[in-house]
Amino acid sequence: MARSGRIALAQVNTTVGDFAGNAARVRAAAEVAREAGAALAVFPELTVCGYPPRDLLDLPDFLERARQALEELARPAAWSKGIALVVGFPEAPAGAPPPGVYNAAALISDGRVVAVGRKSLLPTYDVFDETRYFLPAGASTTAAAPEGLGVPLGLSVCEDIWNDQRFWERPRYARDPIADLVRAGAGLVVNVSASPYAMGKAPLRERMLSASARDHGAPIAYVNQVGGNDALLFDGGSMLLARDGAVLARAPLFQEAVLVCDLEGGAPLALGLDGRPLPPPAPPPADPQADEVLRALVMGVRDYVRKCGFRQAVVGLSGGIDSALTACIAAEALGAENVLGVAMPSRYSSGHSREDAAELARNLGVRFREIGIEPMHAAFLAALAADGAPPLCDLADQNVQARVRGQILMAISNDTGALVLTTGNKSEIAVGYCTLYGDMAGGLAAIGDVPKTLVYRVARAANARAGRTLVPERTFTKPPSAELKPGQLDQDSLPPYDVLDDILQAYVEERRPLEAIVARGHDEATVRRVLRMVVQSEYKRRQAAPVLKVSEKAFGEGRRFPIAQGYRY
Repeated sequence: MARSGRIALAQVNTTVGDFAGNAARVRAAAEVAREAGAALAVFPELTVCGYPPRDLLDLPDFLERARQALEELARPAAWSKGIALVVGFPEAPAGAPPPGVYNAAALISDGRVVAVGRKSLLPTYDVFDETRYFLPAGASTTAAAPEGLGVPLGLSVCEDIWNDQRFWERPRYARDPIADLVRAGAGLVVNVSASPYAMGKAPLRERMLSASARDHGAPIAYVNQVGGNDALLFDGGSMLLARDGAVLARAPLFQEAVLVCDLEGGAPLALGLDGRPLPPPAPPPADPQADEVLRALVMGVRDYVRKCGFRQAVVGLSGGIDSALTACIAAEALGAENVLGVAMPSRYSSGHSREDAAELARNLGVRFREIGIEPMHAAFLAALAADGAPPLCDLADQNVQARVRGQILMAISNDTGALVLTTGNKSEIAVGYCTLYGDMAGGLAAIGDVPKTLVYRVARAANARAGRTLVPERTFTKPPSAELKPGQLDQDSLPPYDVLDDILQAYVEERRPLEAIVARGHDEATVRRVLRMVVQSEYKRRQAAPVLKVSEKAFGEGRRFPIAQGYRY
């Protein structure tokens, strides 16, 4: 039975288009919340259909199934008796002008939808393209207090709460929907959200929400989606804030949770969807940012593999740091028994690389194969020279080796049904230090948004989380090398990674001009060379596997540059 003033923040992991599965999660979380005494359970943005649905919203049958799913959730049932729900859904009212859909939140109580709040502010930056799909609401919606809660609700959706004009130096929008809700008498602002993860975003989000509650003089119940959908990772971190901006209760990051507490933050319970208490937070790690990125990537790989219908993964193991980290992520995400590591040594592979690849596989407990590429490499070269053509140039010969390896991994994938995880990092992908149809071949770029310097830190975090050595120490200390020709080192072709990564951070993520990057202390010729490499590699990135996004600006759908263009450095 619900107790007065008790609320549940239900951060659930939805799958786009899985109406039955998403509804089952709503029912499970609502039952847990009801048993814990909550009068209201709040769910994330577009819970019914999953976020982001993208062009599925153009399909009339998709919208009809969403309507039916919401209607089914609103029917009187034992699981929802005595508890109200706020659930995100796509609303397609008859006669609405194109595109004909609102991003909405339904308040369900007593077996019916009693109020609908529509999203007012539609983001179009980075990965967002919401004006393509949704109509903006012209007004904000307040709703009468659900039975047992005692305060009227202000219904808002994600971006609506990101425009506090006293917090942001340059607000994106002229209107502040939260101010409208408070003026209309909302005693509790409810915000249903699907806010993607990025490094540093969680503390920013908390500061912004705290300022919004304080500036508007109203408590906020913020519920964020958790889980991975395609390249986007959602970290959860739902929270209840007091009118003075204090965080009263907080849900964990990167896991489903039903956070139940009084409106004053009293008697908090963090429960799983099975109703069991979640374990307390682990002690702070030595490198919090690296550990956070690791957790995000593990969640992202697990959800991408599961939601795409795979169960296993295959990773090419070179003995280097990138493939080592990718294998660590895969083993934690899927279970070591569901990961195959494949070493593919060539005539140029060092003995230590072969040893380190095998040791990594043993440490992780993953299955391991070693398939030498020399016969296939030699056959390629012989076939290309059979008509008397001159030998391949050095770069072409290197790429033949990478493509042989890509063929092996894809053959194993086709044969076993395992997903190939590519192992390229953000630094390499940025400057094109990767081979199209070679090491870029695969279904998911697990560390494609992780710069090389951060790769080392995240791999250290993997060892620390395991409490033992997973990645061999020599993998951290040896100079990075593709080992595609004798004596090759990455730094033969690239600036030192600490230099490269700072230039890329300035250009890709901060969008700094060349002069400003040079002013950070970099050589102008080096900066020009790196920027040219980034521009010239756009055609490669357009054909790359989806990249799990962990930064403010990842390669992929949030960075849309033309391939055929004349803008140069």
